[in-house]
Amino acid sequence: MEMQKNTQEEIVIRHLGVTFKDNAGNDVSAVENVSLNINKGEFISLLGPSGCGKTTLLRCVADLQEPTDGEVRIEGMTPKEVRLQHKFGFVFQQPVLFDWRTVRKNVELPLEMMYQSKKQRYEQADKMLEMVGLKDFANHYPRQLSGGMQQRVNIARALGIRPDILLMDEPFSALDEFTKEKLHLDLLRIWRETNKTVLFVTHNIQEAVFLSDRVCVLSPHPGRLSAIIDIDLERPRTLQMKETAHFNELVSEVRNSFEGGSV
Repeated sequence: MEMQKNTQEEIVIRHLGVTFKDNAGNDVSAVENVSLNINKGEFISLLGPSGCGKTTLLRCVADLQEPTDGEVRIEGMTPKEVRLQHKFGFVFQQPVLFDWRTVRKNVELPLEMMYQSKKQRYEQADKMLEMVGLKDFANHYPRQLSGGMQQRVNIARALGIRPDILLMDEPFSALDEFTKEKLHLDLLRIWRETNKTVLFVTHNIQEAVFLSDRVCVLSPHPGRLSAIIDIDLERPRTLQMKETAHFNELVSEVRNSFEGGSV
């Protein structure tokens, strides 16, 4: 059954631009004049080829990169104000887990930094590991887990602080297709259960179409928002949808919306 869409704006990006200096001291525009409104509870993909600025845009939302032009507002606040309130969960491309800490202790780490009690940390880590299907591996170490399991720990850790917004930077790009499909379904289940707003960076068209409410296509040189494609596939999504004519039509529509480059 299709979920009712929320029309309450949560993230507002206005005329955002980011310029870097190259090795010769020349200005290089990574992102140029991007404007985008994201509603509360939406699953949005930023899609584009390497060098189109999608990760730079994500980092601006996360307060990891200062824009040169324009602004980001999240429920009327700056990204820094939102970050200081621990309303972001960030999932990087690589899990970045600490080898000397157990799975549970890795999930607990941000909660330790927030000075939560040992009991609170334990209970929350337990809850998050159960959500991602790894409760039985709580006392294992990262080296004992597969790549897909490590990324689940990464997601559990990001969700542990109870963020309003989940920011994901190509989290499944290094995984095989079988593991990736399983994690797609897991992520969509978690998204339904938690009602987070998700901003997801990818260069994979099929992945973006399968996961998203809307696909925001960025084209390079300089990075700009060239199209926004509504994905009207029913939810919950199933793997069988990938075999349908409509899914392939959406993939073609997204592919044909790129300007100045291809994926």
